[in-house]
Amino acid sequence: MATSPAAAGPGTSRCFIASPSATASPTTATELPAGFRATVRRDTSFPHLTHAYTEVAAKVRDRGLLRRAYGFYGGVGAVLAAGFAGALAGFFLLGHSWFQLLIAGGLGVLLTQTAFLTHEAAHKQVLAGGKANDRLARVLACGVVGVSLSWWNTKHNRHHANPNKVGKDPDIDVDTISFLEEDAVKARGLQALITRRQGWLFFPLLTLEGLNLHRLGFQHLLGREKVEQRWTELGLIVLRFAAFWVPVFWFLPIGMAFAFVGVQVAVFGVYMGASFAPNHKGMPVIARDLKLDFFSKQVRTSRNVRGGWWATSLMGGLNYQVEHHLFPSMPRPHLAKARLLVREQCRALDVPYTETSLFRSYAIVVRYLNEVGLAARDPFECHMVSRFRRV
Repeated sequence: MATSPAAAGPGTSRCFIASPSATASPTTATELPAGFRATVRRDTSFPHLTHAYTEVAAKVRDRGLLRRAYGFYGGVGAVLAAGFAGALAGFFLLGHSWFQLLIAGGLGVLLTQTAFLTHEAAHKQVLAGGKANDRLARVLACGVVGVSLSWWNTKHNRHHANPNKVGKDPDIDVDTISFLEEDAVKARGLQALITRRQGWLFFPLLTLEGLNLHRLGFQHLLGREKVEQRWTELGLIVLRFAAFWVPVFWFLPIGMAFAFVGVQVAVFGVYMGASFAPNHKGMPVIARDLKLDFFSKQVRTSRNVRGGWWATSLMGGLNYQVEHHLFPSMPRPHLAKARLLVREQCRALDVPYTETSLFRSYAIVVRYLNEVGLAARDPFECHMVSRFRRV
């Protein structure tokens, strides 16, 4: 059963380990109740569902939902290639026109869609062989998107193994944004100023996320630790940036060129962040020492976004986050069918299955981040905050 948020007492782990909705039914946990706080009590009452995953996985295999969808991904590749060709033609035809910024925005969308395809290739969803998928993912990530695949794989594999688990999932580690109250408390200076209003600042800050992804990729490849295909990735990324930047700064006036790059990077960052944020932000966070079965861990920490085919197209299949985490190698076209099987299993076992609308998910994310950010506020700026912060 879904447990309700409650106050954390002194010395208690300040981590979500319960459904964020106290009133939702097990298969429709969709929103935060009034008075929801980023702090909830420790609860170890999750059922141990030893066979839950194996049962639903058998049904998935029997229905052929793990088979490759070559025609679908061939079509996606063709659409993306046509989109890039159209953007290139438009770039040269428009000349020194500020309408070039529309091309820049379009490129940001195309690069994000390419990142979705890269993500699927990295999960072995696109082609039959593992090495073939790896090669495709590396070319797309480094040669088109401009992000290191080895960095992404290292980070993303850790996330899939332990989503929303403190100390294990890098996606909830503090960066510019604090996702845990224990991190928000430590914020100082400019970091604290951002953290105090981080919910409202989240989407504006995403305009810089594209630059951050490029930076992290270079930082990883230029570091001292061992990196698979280091020089191949560096070479592809350098070629990618040269192929993009040289024509822009060669053919456009300098101010327009910087504006073009800025718009492209901003659209890419916002689109990427807006597609990944609904997946887990504001969902239960698992305490460091809590062990869960695979099915409970993946389902309880993931959120689906309603919308059918349009949401799938817009978010590259990330709208079926629950099914993606249970079956990472499942091709995008099969996720909707898997959803029916997973919901049925959750209903039978009384496991909360969270699904909501896209804009409602954004509201939940913003509210959650603002609640976490309360921990970074000066207790003297408002006596009400000081009094009720730990309630």
